[in-house]
Amino acid sequence: MSYEQVEEAWQLSDDARDFAGKDGAEPTPARYWRDLFAAHPLVDVERTVAEGGDAPEKIYLKSPYGLQWRQEHRDWIPFRHGEIPPFRG
Repeated sequence: MSYEQVEEAWQLSDDARDFAGKDGAEPTPARYWRDLFAAHPLVDVERTVAEGGDAPEKIYLKSPYGLQWRQEHRDWIPFRHGEIPPFRG
């Protein structure tokens, strides 16, 4: 399950890069939030708003992962914010 959750975070990061390229203008974290992340089913909206406000620079997913805004690169990169249970195989 954890690998799939990492992949979901990377896919959302890729979706943000695609979103940025659609109209040629560089979106701000507030615009990403409003137009891409706020309605996305993977996003933990309550936690993201509680910890980041209206223009969050960290997007918390419902999994142990999320996306963090990198100002110097003007993009979103996955990060881990929660515990991952050990693999029992």
